[in-house]
Amino acid sequence: MNRPLVVAALLALPLIVAGPGGAQTLLAGANPSPEVVLRPQQVRPLPGRLDPVLVINDNNPELIRSPGILFSSFEPKAVLGGQPLAVPGAHLDLPLQGRFELFSHHVYAGRPETAASTLWLGVVAAPRSHRPVRLRLLAGATALSQSSDPRQPAAPFLPLPPLLAQNGEGPYAGPGSRVAGELLTRQPRNPLLPEQWTLAPGELTTLLALPLPVRGLDPLLNGRNLQLRLESDGPVSVATLASLGGDQPPATAEWLRLLQGELSPKEHPPSPLGTSGPIIYSRVSGLQQGSLWRASLTDPGRATLSVRSAPVSWPISSLERGRLGSGQVQTAPLKSRYPDTAWAAHGNYGIEYDLTLPLVNDTGAPVRLQLALDSPLKGDAPIGGLRFNTTPPRAVTFRGLIEVRGLDGASGRPMGPQGFHLVLRQGQSGPALGTVSLEPREQRRLRVRLIYPADATPPQALSLLPLAEPVQAGGPKPAVKQSGVSPGTP
Repeated sequence: MNRPLVVAALLALPLIVAGPGGAQTLLAGANPSPEVVLRPQQVRPLPGRLDPVLVINDNNPELIRSPGILFSSFEPKAVLGGQPLAVPGAHLDLPLQGRFELFSHHVYAGRPETAASTLWLGVVAAPRSHRPVRLRLLAGATALSQSSDPRQPAAPFLPLPPLLAQNGEGPYAGPGSRVAGELLTRQPRNPLLPEQWTLAPGELTTLLALPLPVRGLDPLLNGRNLQLRLESDGPVSVATLASLGGDQPPATAEWLRLLQGELSPKEHPPSPLGTSGPIIYSRVSGLQQGSLWRASLTDPGRATLSVRSAPVSWPISSLERGRLGSGQVQTAPLKSRYPDTAWAAHGNYGIEYDLTLPLVNDTGAPVRLQLALDSPLKGDAPIGGLRFNTTPPRAVTFRGLIEVRGLDGASGRPMGPQGFHLVLRQGQSGPALGTVSLEPREQRRLRVRLIYPADATPPQALSLLPLAEPVQAGGPKPAVKQSGVSPGTP
């Protein structure tokens, strides 16, 4: 669970990839003749851009080994409870006001001699002025990997099929899947998360104290994903802290003691920006800019998307070395970060994508299309399409929910929002989410929403494809076989 996020420069080399939900070892060179196919098509950059909302991204270290500060936006010279903060390098000095968010994902591994211990994740805050501040929770969700307490929602990594209809109440596979799904479908507020807090000046307020217990688990390993959408009526400082203890949450005095101390050690320094050869992305610990990517997917210079554009795909969560030939990196930039942590928010974990496809059938015949979320093989250079494994390996690259409005219904009319839980593997063309049938000159607006889940490895691609017809003998082939080393890899 604690391996770095690494991608090799050549597919023939061992490829180690880790999202915040865990590491996956993909031995692309283990098979001397891996069968890869190229699906000829367009790959367009995703229109739009990230919004300016600030997000605390708290994912380094993922595996917490020692108590301490995980992230702090406090002023290095702040005085709380009459005591100054003692370690200036532990605080990023970033005021937060108005709308902002928090994304946090951590893992705790117990030992036999400490099997009864619990790691507590604390979220604390204080005003940056001399007046009280009201902090409101606009939306939020949290989940453990495993839980024996019915008050603590959990989402074990169940072996789910590639596609399941999902109404927002499960099933889930992993805490990142559950948190993203509950936020996406606007589930009722979890009682663990208060509606609001009043922060007194000069004092530390505990917003949340959430346990990561390992007692009774085999192995002694648990993880927690947390995502909060917040709004304050004044400038505030926020920190996340780790404390080791028993069944009872630490008092505010203990959180204050930790805030006056050292950072919990970070893990996996990243490769320098612009490095050649293998790249270690590392994990994020900083303040990112961007929580939502909203866009209308049209043909260039037009207000609609012609059915003649299919097959066409747009990257989702594209990143350095994973542009899929689009030339686009969607990674959220960081306003500030801790040394030896990721230099960008690789993966866009917790970011919402809200995409509209204003389709028009501008041909003279009826047309049927299908929509899918694919997990193609990672690459950078344009190669005339996307590459897929004919037999995807075991490594999962996406676990989460996607919501689509406007697909064909049983009555022939467009349906309202439909939820689908997907489990995609490396190099897998995703199962069809549904079809869109259009008569000549007919128009249809599709809307696709997803929150990129923690239990995923980027990038993916949203694909609009002609409905597959049986291939006749001697007819056109839908894909082109390639060797295991793609011309599109750096």
